[in-house]
Amino acid sequence: MQGEVFQAQILRNFFDTITGTDRNLTRIYLCVISLAKLRMEDPEKLAFLVDQIRKSKVKKELSIDILDYMCDAARDLEMGTVQTAFGVKEIGKAQEDFSGISLDSL
Repeated sequence: MQGEVFQAQILRNFFDTITGTDRNLTRIYLCVISLAKLRMEDPEKLAFLVDQIRKSKVKKELSIDILDYMCDAARDLEMGTVQTAFGVKEIGKAQEDFSGISLDSL
């Protein structure tokens, strides 16, 4: 799949937006459509997602179909790519950082 790191970064921005204090629907729309285009979704799927965004705007709550789509996209990505985009280190790498600290340096 092309652009997995970009997809993971878009997913991060999406989840940061919906869980943050500024739940801007324009940002959500951009995240959903950008991800769909990176995933090369067919025009029917894009039209469905845009329709769900419009319905979300009218109802003033995010459509469950949008959440399902974004979660499915996250699930399809390779874990290492998602960890890189979210800034998560593997436990082994984090352990190396701590093992380099000695009591003498404190």
